[in-house]
Amino acid sequence: MDHVEIGHEPVLASEVIAVLAPRAGQTLIDCTVGRAGHASILAPLLGPTGLIVGIDVDPNNLEFSSTRLRDSPCPVRFFQASFAELDEVLSQVGQPKADLILADLGLSTNQLFDSRYGLSFSASMPLDMRIDPRLPKSAADLVNSLREDDLANVLYELAQERYSRRIARKIVEARRLSPITNTERLAELVRSVVPRAGAEKIDPATRTFLALRMAVNREMENLDALLAKAPRHLLPGGRLAVISFQSMEDRRVKQAFRSAEQTGLVRVLTKKPLSPTDDESARNPRSRSAKLRAVVNNAEG
Repeated sequence: MDHVEIGHEPVLASEVIAVLAPRAGQTLIDCTVGRAGHASILAPLLGPTGLIVGIDVDPNNLEFSSTRLRDSPCPVRFFQASFAELDEVLSQVGQPKADLILADLGLSTNQLFDSRYGLSFSASMPLDMRIDPRLPKSAADLVNSLREDDLANVLYELAQERYSRRIARKIVEARRLSPITNTERLAELVRSVVPRAGAEKIDPATRTFLALRMAVNREMENLDALLAKAPRHLLPGGRLAVISFQSMEDRRVKQAFRSAEQTGLVRVLTKKPLSPTDDESARNPRSRSAKLRAVVNNAEG
């Protein structure tokens, strides 16, 4: 099964193994099991006496992972939930603390190009962006209902879009004529008001789409909840690792880990974040912005 078929190549795989240092018989909480990229390489290290608890908001990826891990060397239990719901999941597992917790905050490649999610401006898709189908509001709901100032704030605060006011004004003008319901129209509206610098490689619509995706899926709120809860669910010597892809995410992880260390709850294992090697970046360009940070429960190790 190659990565095209899988739809997601696990980033920083060897680094994850190094910082988590998994051993036979341990319990791993994979907070973003996705297409089971990391879980599939960690399962053999946990062995038949270990356990993987796979959490994901996306039922499509959970179904894929359950098939992929059908013959896993260790037992696997799956839960459709946000990692902000870690308390509830572990309560259902009947095991309030774990040896290892991993969260990869990136999207699976299949999600980016599957029209069911409405995340891409490379083709016309319904403007949805919900990874979690339980969420009440889509990107179209936000784009067509937010006040101009509020929409501009979303774009600026979540993606540092310098043309946020200009984009919000254009969207509000356009939606007066007809609702904005597909990714192609939204992208065209953004491109019409955002200048494209000669050296600029990314599409002018990239930051707008990123901000809306983060807002729709409550990504910052969920991350804050995970960072507050996860260290307290570690067994003595247990380890927590988080892979982020946005500077805002990495900053939150860094600050949360530092605060937890100051309270004596954990010890930071990565004074500086681990990044992909040149070989990995060349093989998997989507990994280039990945940063891995980890802590260990201070009671041991």
